[in-house]
Order: sequence, then structure tokens, then C-alpha cells
Amino acid sequence: MEGLLLVVFQILVVLFSIVIHEVSHGLMALSLGDQTAKNAGRLTLNPLPHLDIFGSVILPLLTFSLGGFIFGYAKPVPYNPLYLRDQRFGPAKVGFAGPASNILIALIFGLILRFLPTFLQATILPELFSFIVLINLVLAVFNLLPVPPLDGHWLLLSAVPERFYGFKNFYLRYGLFLFILVLLFVLPLIFPLVFKLFKLIVG
Repeated sequence: MEGLLLVVFQILVVLFSIVIHEVSHGLMALSLGDQTAKNAGRLTLNPLPHLDIFGSVILPLLTFSLGGFIFGYAKPVPYNPLYLRDQRFGPAKVGFAGPASNILIALIFGLILRFLPTFLQATILPELFSFIVLINLVLAVFNLLPVPPLDGHWLLLSAVPERFYGFKNFYLRYGLFLFILVLLFVLPLIFPLVFKLFKLIVG
């Protein structure tokens, strides 16, 4: 029974960490003048409007059954970069807002775990908080990778001067191919980095 409750807890953590990530995109876009996400009813922590059948249900169950680790994604929050007041760096700000929310969650629960009173260290809380920190670090680091459709590609595009439009066109045209290469060769490197960040935060 305890094992089942732990799995349910992990699924809920993944789900709400992803929802907070997506809502943060929408809130940043709204602060910059774009109401697309707000008008679509996506600025809510209610997970139902954000659910993607494969990413939010099938993939978490699949990753858990195959590797004992839960991972997934939600429907991206829509926004229109043409409505942003900051046309130069607005897309980067919107893109970074999602991973930033996960970093903040990881820091909050990581510091709580770091300074957890001794009498609570023998409870299940360290295990629960550790999972919250880990999954949010994974979401942050993974989404900051600079390849489409991940959030990090907006940061890269904003950093590249407009005169390099040829590079930008190539980069966007072959984004899916680059994403597959990242999954094959870079993704295995993420977890050692995540565990180093975990140790840095938790101590």
C-alpha cells in the first residue's frame, strides 16, 4: 500500500511540476503583453487543461514500468511572440520562465531538505522531497538544452544576432534532427549533471 501511495505521489509531483512550468511560460507572456494563454484558459494550476494523452499519461507510465523513473510532458501553453512588447528578448524570457520555475521549486524543497530537523530525517519526508528536487532539476536542465522544441532554443535564438539569419533558418529547419541527436547522445549526460546539482543544493 505504501509503495502504491509513493507512485501516486511521484505521478502528482511530475504532473504539477510540468503544469507549473507551462503556466510560468504563460504568465511571463502575459506580463509582456500577450494574452493568448490567458484567453485559452491555460493560466491555471488545474492539470486537466494541460494534459496531453501521451505525454501526461502514457509516457509517465511507460518510463516507470521500463526504468522505474517517471517522466512526461504537458501540452505547451500557447503564446504569440508578435504580441510581446519586447520583440528582441521577449521569446527568451518566455522560454526561460518555465525552467526557472522548476529551478525555484528545486531550490525551495532542496533547502528544506538540507535543513530538515533531525527528528524528521527518519521519516518519509527526505525521500519525498528528494524526488521533488530531482524531477524539477531534470525538467529544468532538459528544457534548457538549446534545440527546438525545447525552451533553450529561444535563449539561443535571442543571443544570435539578426545578421546570422542563415544560421537561424538552418537551425529551425533541422531542429527535429538536432533534437533526436540530443536525445541519443546528450540526454545520458543530463543525469550526472542533475545529481551534481542535487548534491550542491541539498548538501
